[in-house]
Amino acid sequence: MTKRLRAIGNSAGIIIDKPILELLKITPETELDLSTDGERLIITPIRTPGARRAALARAQKRVLREHDETFRKLAK
Repeated sequence: MTKRLRAIGNSAGIIIDKPILELLKITPETELDLSTDGERLIITPIRTPGARRAALARAQKRVLREHDETFRKLAK
């Protein structure tokens, strides 16, 4: 895949296609580490141990909120 940089104000950016973002599990909120080996730009998502736990907690809260009535009926 070939890409070109795009002007963004006084800087430049690259658009990463959605299938690649999904494959790498990267969202607009994901922090990225940028490094280079002198010839290549290396972009690595920063994955903290607590991030996965926090995402799971958010998903659990959402499911409980959306299905509260069903869970209450099942508990009886």
